[in-house]
Amino acid sequence: MVAHIQQIVAGDFAALNESVVSQLHSEVPLIESIGHYIIDAGGKRMRPVLVLLTSHNLGYTGQDHIGLATVIEFLHTATLLHDDVVDMSEMRRGRPTANTRWDNPSSVLVGDFIYSRAFELLVNIGDMAIMDVMASTTNRISEGEVLQLVNQRNPRATETDYMQVILNKTAILFAAACKSAAILAGADAHIRESLHQFGLQVGLAFQLVDDVLDYSGSSATMGKNVGDDLAEGKPTLPLIYTMQHGTDADRALIEKAITGGGLEQLDAIMEAVIRSGALDYTRHKAGECIDTALKCLDCLPDNEYRNGLAQVAEAALNRDS
Repeated sequence: MVAHIQQIVAGDFAALNESVVSQLHSEVPLIESIGHYIIDAGGKRMRPVLVLLTSHNLGYTGQDHIGLATVIEFLHTATLLHDDVVDMSEMRRGRPTANTRWDNPSSVLVGDFIYSRAFELLVNIGDMAIMDVMASTTNRISEGEVLQLVNQRNPRATETDYMQVILNKTAILFAAACKSAAILAGADAHIRESLHQFGLQVGLAFQLVDDVLDYSGSSATMGKNVGDDLAEGKPTLPLIYTMQHGTDADRALIEKAITGGGLEQLDAIMEAVIRSGALDYTRHKAGECIDTALKCLDCLPDNEYRNGLAQVAEAALNRDS
């Protein structure tokens, strides 16, 4: 599915990859080494592909969409570098994280470099409305990270708390990709807002499915360790739902795990999560998000690029890694 989506914008996708590589250039070898390490690990490039599909759907004929897609990929990459340090993660995309291979200070500082390079590219594009979206987005992402930190090891976190975290931490960058491309293409306010909402809903679904996979996937398929969120004491939706709808013993087990972190009771917790119906509930929530997202596309021109946007939404829901 993802390969087919990329094929719709094959020429632009190749240009995007070339841009990403060239814009990682630095006179400091460590910056290039870490930057290329995380970029070369792969990834679906779903966020920048949203820029390419949206701009073409709306009839954009310039070249700044490649730079804008690069900005989105760089913002995502920088957050990954910082997240892995904060979460003390050891594996991403099937290999050691940058902070594991090098060290935490190097990962943080290279993440800062990639953030600043993204804003250099935005200056080159020179659209203040797009700059405003990206400045607001990076602020929201930071707020989401702090909210997640506040909720860490908090077994009293609610579904509302959780949804606010993933709205800021994950969904907002999907929304920025779509809305900024609409601005670049000169779309009106209604289309900009519809695409913003489309991106939000796709991003929410993407994270919800990610949280399901944390209890139902495999390390080999996912490219990260199963149970990572539990090990870090993060109260994700499957855990919150299980505490609300499982047995008293399930609730006590999960509360203890969230408060203390660690994976000592991972098997028992996975059994409780599955037994409670939490994974089905979380997938259902993700499906509702995608239903809402697809309705947001009704105002767009009906062409292969709109179909591509719909396929991105479906891929976010149906992925296994």
